[in-house]
Amino acid sequence: MSVNSKLYEGKAKILYATEDPEIFLADFKDDATAFNAQKRGSIENKGMINCSISSQVFQQLAKQGIKTHFIDSPAPNLMRVKAVKIIPVEVVVRNIAAGGLCKQTGLIPGTVLSKPLVEFYYKNDYLGDPLLTRDRLLLLELATPEQVDQITHLALEINKFLQEFWEKCQITLVDFKLEFGVDSQQQLLLADEISPDTCRLWDITQTDPENRIMDKDRFRRDLGNVEDAYQEVLQRVLKVV
Repeated sequence: MSVNSKLYEGKAKILYATEDPEIFLADFKDDATAFNAQKRGSIENKGMINCSISSQVFQQLAKQGIKTHFIDSPAPNLMRVKAVKIIPVEVVVRNIAAGGLCKQTGLIPGTVLSKPLVEFYYKNDYLGDPLLTRDRLLLLELATPEQVDQITHLALEINKFLQEFWEKCQITLVDFKLEFGVDSQQQLLLADEISPDTCRLWDITQTDPENRIMDKDRFRRDLGNVEDAYQEVLQRVLKVV
């Protein structure tokens, strides 16, 4: 596939146009950032690992009837995706209290929530990706009321599947981030990626609160062995798909 101009470069991926205006090519990077890019670094082979994990998860979600932007993966760090206009809202689904939820509410880390919590964050680095109420989201016209309802429903459906999927991998899904986009047919699709960069994942076989971490928190908190943790997630995924 011939690649044309670079369309966008984010913290974790570079997006290229192709000869088909309906198809983009995503190049997954080894760069790592945290705390709204205040902390920067690199994780060896992260791009290939995250692309591989995301490719497998997207394919499993498709089998459940969840429509995504994934087409295929022509190389370990490359993903062909359907061209979508990203809705500038990060959707976070939480099953266990961790990270920002604990800082903002005082909940004890590790508290199992009575039901999944769906949150919306404005995808805006300048503003620090603030938490949005539904009314604020609609006030800013970031999505239509129908899209908000559809996204909420899909987020919970995806969470239900992912909890079961990660459990098969001997991993607990603590929380995760989703992004959605709209294609040329105005169809809502799950986009971005699902990987240790976007999910909090705890190793079920470990009880130590630091040793069990298998996601980007290892980078955020300088816990070390980041690539090993990412690689272990990939190996477990490949065993169950």
